Amino acid sequence: MTEPLFRTDPYLKTVEAVVTGVTPEGGIVLDRSIFYPKGGGQPGDSGALRWSGGRTEIAGAVKAPDGTLVLVPAEEAPLPPVGATVETRIDWDRRYRFMRMHTALHLLSVVVPLPVTGGQIGAEKSRLDFDMPEVIHDREFIQARLGQLVSADSPVTDEWITEAELDANPALVKTLTVKPPRGAGHIRLVRIGSGADPVDLQPCGGTHVRSTGEIRSVHVGKIENKGKSNRRISITLEA
Repeated sequence: MTEPLFRTDPYLKTVEAVVTGVTPEGGIVLDRSIFYPKGGGQPGDSGALRWSGGRTEIAGAVKAPDGTLVLVPAEEAPLPPVGATVETRIDWDRRYRFMRMHTALHLLSVVVPLPVTGGQIGAEKSRLDFDMPEVIHDREFIQARLGQLVSADSPVTDEWITEAELDANPALVKTLTVKPPRGAGHIRLVRIGSGADPVDLQPCGGTHVRSTGEIRSVHVGKIENKGKSNRRISITLEA
């Protein structure tokens, strides 16, 4: 199995790895990886691999049904030989924007304390959908409160609990349709803030910034009606 370095240090931009396999579809498998695989509304990382005598652009990263982390080369890109040592490098500007967006969406779920029905992280715009039959906060309130949470510069950390502990605390799960993956016996939580009363604590497998201050300025878009009780709130970030 590939060692997921993006989980222990999401700020790694480049690292050497060994090619352990190539899938029938032409995907590349490494012994360790800084490429986050698409999941949980967060896109997979792009970047490049270099090895002796070759280079290939990586268009994305995915997780195979068996859990294998697979890098997806750009079309017509050459494949490194199995056993080769490669220098891996992610598109850091793109990834860092995803990290800022992802943490900002966690804060949005604090400002709007309703069940989340969907979400998507993008480089330019991100959004959460809420089970919100009636609007509980106007855009101006959400904008102001979100700005306060960002400015507080709260630490962002992760921790692990057992599946049994999650079952005993079902309120930790904010999403209605997407549940934390099970089978490994443990669940990763992302904590914003410290102490016994954190700003936020919820299951998440994505990459985040170290503190909310790194998000910088957030702009909240209009609240869109997407169904009988479904409302969408989008955000954008300053450069």
